[in-house]
Parts: sequence; structure tokens; C-alpha cells
Amino acid sequence: MVSVVQNVAVDCVNAYELARFWSEALGCPLHPEDKPGELETEVMLPEGPLLHFNQVPEPKTIKNRIHLCLRPKTSREEEVERLLNLGATLVADRREPDGAGWAVLADPEGNEFCVLRSEADRAAMSS
Repeated sequence: MVSVVQNVAVDCVNAYELARFWSEALGCPLHPEDKPGELETEVMLPEGPLLHFNQVPEPKTIKNRIHLCLRPKTSREEEVERLLNLGATLVADRREPDGAGWAVLADPEGNEFCVLRSEADRAAMSS
């Protein structure tokens, strides 16, 4: 027998607010029973495991060892701008002049994630 991934857990200072950010970023709903003040909150992804936000007393202090990589449905540039407007911050710009690369952002609590090129961005580079 093997195990399956039930959820990806994110320790955070404010579970509900961070889950709201990720809900908006991914366009996926919060668990229907979750509400402000919950110590544990989940974002319901359409496929695969849940994103589980678990409130802990200590703040983030070091770089993530595991992070999410997002492939946008719009262009990478449009998605980076949208996420910055939602409250993310740019941590490192790994985008190349030829269009390759990615952008490293952080959510409102400092958890890093990457924004990759969209499929359309990738197709435009190969043609």
C-alpha cells in the first residue's frame, strides 16, 4: 500500500486571512464551514489535496523548504501584477529578457511561491 497526500499544510499567524488570500489567488473557495477567527482553514482545490492553513503562535523566520509553483492561465506578467495587487510582494525576479524564467513572490505572511510562464507564454517562445 501507499499513502496519498491529504493536504498541504501551511503554518501561519492568521489562518482565515491567509486562506482568503490564497482563495482569491487561486480562484478556489474556502471550505464552506470556515469563518473568521478559525484556527484551521482550508482552500478547496478542484483536483488534488486541500490547502490547509493552521494557525501557530510563532511567525515565519526562514525561507520555505517547500513552496507552490503557479502556472497562470493569463500571461505571467498579468498574473504577477494581479497577485501583487492582492497583497503579495516580489521577493526575487528570475525572469529573463527572452521571456524565460519565473518570479518569486511571497504571500502576506512571507511564504514564498513562484509564478511560472503560462502555456501561452511558453508556446510563444517556441514558435
